This record gives sequence, structure tokens and C-alpha cells, in this order.
Amino acid sequence: MRLDLGKSMEIDRRRIRRLIRQAHTRERTLDRVIRGQAWLDPVAEAVQKAVGSFYAALGPPGASLKDVMHGTRVLGHPLHPALTDIPIGAWTVGVLADWIFIATGRVPQIAGDLALAVGLAGAILAAIAGYTDFHETEGHERRTAVVHGIAMSGVIAMQAVSLVMRLGPEGMRPAAILLSTLSWLIVVVAAYVGGQLTFGIGSAVNHNAFFDGPMEFVKVGTRDDFPEGEMRRVAANGLPVVILRRQGLLHAIGAVCSHAGGPLHEGELDGDVVTCPWHHSKFRFEDGRVVGGPATFDQPPLFVRERGGVVEVRLAHPLK
Repeated sequence: MRLDLGKSMEIDRRRIRRLIRQAHTRERTLDRVIRGQAWLDPVAEAVQKAVGSFYAALGPPGASLKDVMHGTRVLGHPLHPALTDIPIGAWTVGVLADWIFIATGRVPQIAGDLALAVGLAGAILAAIAGYTDFHETEGHERRTAVVHGIAMSGVIAMQAVSLVMRLGPEGMRPAAILLSTLSWLIVVVAAYVGGQLTFGIGSAVNHNAFFDGPMEFVKVGTRDDFPEGEMRRVAANGLPVVILRRQGLLHAIGAVCSHAGGPLHEGELDGDVVTCPWHHSKFRFEDGRVVGGPATFDQPPLFVRERGGVVEVRLAHPLK
């Protein structure tokens, strides 16, 4: 049997090209397009610098305000997604009210105006929280976030213009309604991008939600493995755990930062508080509580015990 090497190589090349095409089709079109927009990076860097400078100029109160805008304080949950319901809902009601007024006159024209104004107020607050979260993004996540932010900022500007037009001569109202309707359509697209940012890329989700761990004590080392004042990373039935001995007592929390998955054992330790090396979220070893943003979710706490020189841990409560 004679082997035609040239023909065989050509078949292999076709297979490789087909696999490359298939790999491209598996990635979402939105992600593929955004990855190709290098011009977004300098825009994102400028916005991040402006946001950071704003909070830095406020001093210590700025750090507290930033935590509030992340949702670390007061809400204990990401704030931006909760706030976005206000403008989206209000503007949807406003568009419906506007067109029902035009079509039937059964809804007073002020109903659309009030809904637009409520949505605009909510959107400004949501934008502040959103840009605060954006300050901690990078890479493809940052590019996607800046697309979402540019689109929504444009919508806010359009809705503000529409509101001013509604307060002017009555002849401006039809154009104002058309502008509000167009901006609502842009909101739908921008909301899709925001959804991809959260559910597709995993921005601002609890990264510890994807782990599980032991509900019974399991061995993770011996007494000598955990010297005083030093953090050590171990695995407890697949759960990454960081253990600290402080004043002779052992404390343990999940080792993966809940904000973006940073390695806490590589962070800076101040007393019993560890600062994540990636985005500087702060967590308390005693109970895993987040004490400084941008993280909004606590670290999973673990019970630790030493018996006969053996160190064992178990989760304080289930992760799922």
C-alpha cells in the first residue's frame, strides 16, 4: 500500500483550518467583537484613573463612600445590579405611557414625564455605583464593562435631553418621545452587555459559590506547618483554605477572594485582617467577614482544631 504524503498533509491542514473556524464560532459574537477593540483600553484606563482620583481626593470618607457604592457596607451585596432595576423599570413605564397618550389620550402626558424623571434619578445613582465597580476591572472584563458604561452613559444623556425638551414648547414633545423611545431600545442592548458581564464573565459574583468543602473535620497538616503570624494555604477536600496562627490560635477562611478569585495567602496581613493582593479587599480571619471593598461577599469561615499535633478543619456552614 502506497501512502500519498502530500494528500495526507493537505487533509490535515483542512482539518486544522476547520477546527480553528469551529473554535471561533464557539465564542460569543459579543465577546469576539469586544476583544478586537483595542481602542477601549485607553478609554477604560482614563475612566478608572478619574474614578480613583475622585475617591482619593475625598480622603478617608472617600474610602467609606466607595465601600457603600460597591455594596460592601449597608447592603452587603453588589449595589449596582439592584439600582439598575429603577431606571429600566421607570423608563419602560414611561415609554408605554408616552405612546398610550399619543394613541388614545387616556393617560395624562405628565405620566411619561414623571417616569422619565424617576428613571433618570435612579440611573445617575446606578451609574455612580457602576463606575465604582468598574474601577476594579481589567482585561476583557474591563473592555466589556466600558462598552456597557458608554452605552448607559449615552442613554442618560439622551434621557436628560428628552426631559428638557418636554419642559419646553409643546411642539417639542413628539421629538422628545421619539428620543426617549430610541434611548430605551439602547438600554435593552446595554442591559444585555451588562448581563454578559455578570453571568458570562463572572464580574462581581461570589467566587466561593463554585466550591464545596468538608462538613466533617479533615486533616490539613501538623502543628509545625503553621508557625505564628504566617499564612499557609492548604486544601480541604478540594476547598482552598488559608490558615493563620495568631497568638497561638489557628484561624481559617477560604483562600480564594470572593470578589475576583485573588490568592489571599499572598496578601498583606495586618493583625487578623488580610488584604487581597489583586484589588485590596479586606477580610477578617476570625469570622471571614469582609471589612473593606470592593468585595461584597464574606469568605467562608472554617473551624480549626489541633489534636495530637494534627491540624484539622471543617466548614462552619455549607457553601451550597
